[in-house]
Amino acid sequence: MDASPTPAAAVPAPASGPAPGRPSPPVFPPAPVPPSRIRRLAVPAGVLAVVVGAFGYVGAVDPNQPGHYPVCPLLRFTGLYCPGCGGLRSAHAVAHGDLAAALGSNALAVVGYGVFAALWAVWAVRAWRGRPMSIAAKPAVWWGIGAVLLIFSVVRNLPIGSALAP
Repeated sequence: MDASPTPAAAVPAPASGPAPGRPSPPVFPPAPVPPSRIRRLAVPAGVLAVVVGAFGYVGAVDPNQPGHYPVCPLLRFTGLYCPGCGGLRSAHAVAHGDLAAALGSNALAVVGYGVFAALWAVWAVRAWRGRPMSIAAKPAVWWGIGAVLLIFSVVRNLPIGSALAP
């Protein structure tokens, strides 16, 4: 028995091409099947279900009655209203169809509900049509939103802005 390595020429080369009796693989893979409209609408519908559930809960459990929800820590420790103070009372009023009371509790939250509703509608239509939804805001937009929240917070804590306080 010879223990010397086998020369490369003695090793049979792998067969190129399909095995006899088997079809050759396609040159290009098949195109992926696009998801159905129902699957594309699943995530927007799930988000809507969560929001409707949250508004339903806040509509059923009155935030005007003490003991149901935690107190805003900023309000408790400093006596100042944050931009979200009155948001639950505002959502409760929206759930009951009282837009005037909602604006009186937190006008900025009502604007936020409207912006969310508009963005959700655009998202649902784009999902229905099979187009992706992307919100790529520049840093200036985020700084602007932060400035609006800060100004709203300061003004609602001043005597001249008492109409904005919850």
